[in-house]
This record gives sequence, structure tokens and C-alpha cells, in this order.
Amino acid sequence: MAKVRVGSIVLRVDDLRRQTAFWAAALDYMPREDPSEGADFVLLRPRNGVGPNLSLDRVRSQLQVPPRIHLDLYTDDQAGEVTRLLALGATEVHWNKRPPDADYVILADGSRLAPGAQPSKRRAAGGRAEQRMHHREHGVHRGQKG
Repeated sequence: MAKVRVGSIVLRVDDLRRQTAFWAAALDYMPREDPSEGADFVLLRPRNGVGPNLSLDRVRSQLQVPPRIHLDLYTDDQAGEVTRLLALGATEVHWNKRPPDADYVILADGSRLAPGAQPSKRRAAGGRAEQRMHHREHGVHRGQKG
């Protein structure tokens, strides 16, 4: 039996202040401590205490296409969450390899723009197709993770 767990997912970002505000609002997370001016790292934790931390590390790096990591975000209201995340500063990514029947929306979180990977055709509870939104690429799915 494994004795480890995911404690934090680390994303490299160019604009730490903007990305901290974005991800805190997007996920209802809060900084572990107040980020200081000139900081190069922020750890965000779930406000309700459930789930892994999200750490943002200010590091300039080359854009990797496709990105090495992305987050799949799950929701029962994909359209509403996509609208909310766009209002927070996300941008929609149009990918020419996205299947017409794709169950996800690809978004970039404002730090970088890159195409999304083709999703697996998993099913959520109740037999609904999951809907995901890739945000940097990260995905918001409708329903629960499968």
C-alpha cells in the first residue's frame, strides 16, 4: 500500500501575482500565507481543506507544445464555469485536432497558450459523458471524475 499522496501540484508561471489571483478565484483556494511583493513562490490551499495544494512558481520557461502537464477540472455546470473562468482572465484555445464531439473545452490560464491533448472517452457517474475544460491546458469536466 502506498504511503505517499499528492501534496501539491506545482505550476510554473510568468506573472505570479496575476496567476495567484486567478487560481485562488478559479478553485476557491487561498494562499497559505500572504504573498510578499517580489515573491517567487506561492502555495495555494483549498479553502475547505479538501484536495491537493496548488503551488505557483515564478519561473520563465520555454513554452512546451503540448504542455507536459495540465489540470482537468470537473463541474456539473460546464458552460457556467467556462464563462466564470473566462471572466477571471482565461482564454479559450481553439485546437484544429479537437474532435467535433469533444466532451471538453480548452482554456489557457493566461500565463501560456498551448493546444490540448485528445481526451479519453471516460464516463461519469450516471452514464453521462464527462465534459472537461482544459485550462493551460486545463479541463473542466461536467460531473464527477471517473
